[in-house]
Amino acid sequence: MRKRESIFVCQSCGYEASRWMGRCPSCGEWNTLVEERAVKRGRKWSVEVSQAAKPTLLNEVQLEERPRLPTSHPEFDRVLGGGLVPGSVILLGGDPGIGKSTLALQLAWRLASAGPILYGSGEESLAQLKLRAQRLGIDVDNLYLLAETETEAIETRVKELGPIFLVVDSIQTMTTSALDGAPGSVGQVRESAARFQRLAKSEGVTTLIIGHVTKFGTLAGPRTLEHIVDTVLYFEGERFRQYRILRAVKNRFGSTNEIGLFEMTSRGLVDIENPSFIFLSDQTERPPGAAVTVVMEGTRPLLVEVQGLTAPTPFPSPQRVTTGFPRHRFAMLLAVLARRGGISALSLDTYLNVVGGISIEEPSCDLAVLLAVASSLKDRKLPDDLVCFGEVGLGGEVRAAAQAGLRLREAARLGFSKALIPKRNLGEVKGVTGVKGVTGVTGIEAIGVRSIREALEYLRNP
Repeated sequence: MRKRESIFVCQSCGYEASRWMGRCPSCGEWNTLVEERAVKRGRKWSVEVSQAAKPTLLNEVQLEERPRLPTSHPEFDRVLGGGLVPGSVILLGGDPGIGKSTLALQLAWRLASAGPILYGSGEESLAQLKLRAQRLGIDVDNLYLLAETETEAIETRVKELGPIFLVVDSIQTMTTSALDGAPGSVGQVRESAARFQRLAKSEGVTTLIIGHVTKFGTLAGPRTLEHIVDTVLYFEGERFRQYRILRAVKNRFGSTNEIGLFEMTSRGLVDIENPSFIFLSDQTERPPGAAVTVVMEGTRPLLVEVQGLTAPTPFPSPQRVTTGFPRHRFAMLLAVLARRGGISALSLDTYLNVVGGISIEEPSCDLAVLLAVASSLKDRKLPDDLVCFGEVGLGGEVRAAAQAGLRLREAARLGFSKALIPKRNLGEVKGVTGVKGVTGVTGIEAIGVRSIREALEYLRNP
């Protein structure tokens, strides 16, 4: 007979304790232990060993050629590394209302031409799913809808239907009869995800699991949820802006450096073919405090406008406010600007904004950040046709950036004629088509600088 007892489970990492504690000893989070009723089963003393589970030499493993399945969403395929891998499990997280279910329904629609699709929803009724499909203009015969929260019921339908693609919306609404507990509890989320993972591998069905996020922006549920799946994707963006960014933080079948860019329209999500335009302001003439840089997102160069602003502070301690850029790095760069560049904004309120809602952490945008702040402080604008990039060290030196040739080609394609780059990158870009040295008169003119002082001289005498 089953013995019931109460345990306290951390909602962040899944740690189990026999009594309540204010702080989880495993992950260090506060007030995350919740009381749950657990089932204690008798210990099994006999162990059955499967005859099929035998060690195999690496050279004797037979690979089955199963090509990736394109989704007809180039941006989604880019993030995954070229399309869906059969039998893989993908976890998609994002803020409420960001468009996770819309993206999942559109993927199901695009893939329906290749085979049967099953969309299992625990959050919406069949009528609600139908209304959303009509709004998106979806009309296809091979897309099956299932309003269900029981994991075992979805497993049964998958084995009956044999779909090539399964959507689970969302994992926090799923329950399994193997465990007690409310939907969304650590045990239910972990066991349901594990069952879907085993189902995907045994049936060869690619599975997309939608997950909720916490107020801190991390996926809700135990950390083991991210370890179970093959790919973890985050759908980012501001709810009141039309642009969305798809980013991979884990990918067993591709790179985690790529991003996908979408625009939310009345007809659903649309791939953005020329993403650099959305991260540049609409002004033909940029005011003081604006600088354009080139960041690399995987193999894709993106032109991004960085805006800086300085103002007298009414407070004893000046404010440092950033949007889309790490605040601690911004504070460090301000110190470098004051100590090595001779321009101090330490006594002023300083603001930094990355246009377009994108977040950048690449060190190569340091030079643009410093030039934007210096331009605002001196009230002197940078040339409209200038782009700049380079990492700035604590000594004020401008360090080389990776893939300078790709960055300059993208800048030249968008009409920029001058580039302020690290001196060490000049040798790398000499052979790049359309890129000339400091004396060039065609293409884009690459100007090398060794230190932040040299770059500030260009601000004084462009």
